[in-house]
Amino acid sequence: QPQLVDSGGGLVQPGGSLRLSCTASGLSLHSYIVTWFRQVPGEWREAVSCLNINEGPAWYADSVKGRFTVSRPYDRNAADLEMNNLMPEDTAIYYCAAVDAALFRHCWSATAVRTWGQGTQVTVSS
Repeated sequence: QPQLVDSGGGLVQPGGSLRLSCTASGLSLHSYIVTWFRQVPGEWREAVSCLNINEGPAWYADSVKGRFTVSRPYDRNAADLEMNNLMPEDTAIYYCAAVDAALFRHCWSATAVRTWGQGTQVTVSS
């Protein structure tokens, strides 16, 4: 059964960095678009980044552009989200998601997701 496991969250001070990982089993993550979402209690789950297959272009939400970088390590069935210069408003639960390869134009939409990770908490606070 396909499964995604999110890891790497934690507590960090403003201006700090974290690297989240999304590790897949039961599916080859390299064949899927990987979207990172985040959610604050009481708000909608929002997409912050999409990573296309075959080293295609990535998409970033304006709120994280220039600070977050998504990548796909060649030696793991996984995807990483490097987050730099973190701000308190980045505090949320972060989820990775696998999206079918043909849906990059809709990768930001939760309705396009095939498989979700369980989420990892990121807290940015001094």
